[in-house]
Amino acid sequence: MKTFLILLVLALIASSCGFRKYVWFISIGYGAAVALIGAGQLALFRHALTVGTALQCVLFILYGCRLSGYLVYRDRKTAYTRRMKGEVKQNDGVSFGAKLAIWISASILYALQTSPVTFRLMNGSGTDALCVIGLLISAAGLTLEAAADLQKNWAKKKNPGRFVDTGLFRLVRCPNYFGEMIFWTGVFVSGIIICRGAAEWICALLGYAGIIYVMFGGARRLEIRQDKNYGADPEYQKYKSTTPIMIPFIPLYSVKNHKWLVA
Repeated sequence: MKTFLILLVLALIASSCGFRKYVWFISIGYGAAVALIGAGQLALFRHALTVGTALQCVLFILYGCRLSGYLVYRDRKTAYTRRMKGEVKQNDGVSFGAKLAIWISASILYALQTSPVTFRLMNGSGTDALCVIGLLISAAGLTLEAAADLQKNWAKKKNPGRFVDTGLFRLVRCPNYFGEMIFWTGVFVSGIIICRGAAEWICALLGYAGIIYVMFGGARRLEIRQDKNYGADPEYQKYKSTTPIMIPFIPLYSVKNHKWLVA
C-alpha cells in the first residue's frame, strides 16, 4: 500500500488550499487533488503504463484541471460566493480541528475514488476490455459535466434571475452532478475485475459509494437553495415536479427531506 499512501499524500497537499478557505477542501482542492493524483500515477508507473492506463491517468488530470479551473472562475467572476454565504461554513466559524478533520477525510475519499486505476497499475493489469469501457464511460461523464456547466453559465448570463431549465437541464435538474456520477462510475467499472483481495475491493467500493453520497448531498443543498430563491414561481414548481433531480427518466423529484444527506 506504499503507492496508495504516496497518492494520499499528494491529495493532502493539493487539498490543503482549504485551510485558506474552508469550502475549498471539497471544491477547488477536490479538483486539484484528482489532477495531482493522476500526475502522480503517471510518474510512479511511468515504466509500466499501457495506452489504456495512461489515458485513465490523463483523464484524471483533465477532470481535475477543468473542475478547479471552473470553480476558480465561478468564485472570482460571478456572484456565486455571495449567494452561498450562510449556506456553507465560512472560515471564521470553523475550528482548526474541524478543518483538519475535513482535510484528512476528504483527501482519503479522493484517494479511494481513484483507487481502481491505482490498483490496476499496481497489479499490472494493463489495458483490457473493462479498462476501455470504463474510459469511454468516464469520458462521457466528463463531457456531460462540462457541457452542463457551460449551459448554466450561458443561461445565467442571459437571464440571471431565472432558474435554468434549458439544454441538458430539460432532462434532469442536476446534469453536472449526473455527469460526475457517470465519470466515477466509469472509474469503478474499469476496476471490477482487477481488485485483488478484500482490502482493494473495500477501498474501491468506499470511494464509489462515497462520491455518489456526496453528489446526492450536493443535490439536496441545491434544491433547498432553489426552493428559497424560486419557490414562489409557478413555472419553477412545475419544472421541479416534472423533471428528475439527479438521473434522467428516474422519477425522483426531490431529496430535500432526506436529512441524512448532509454532505
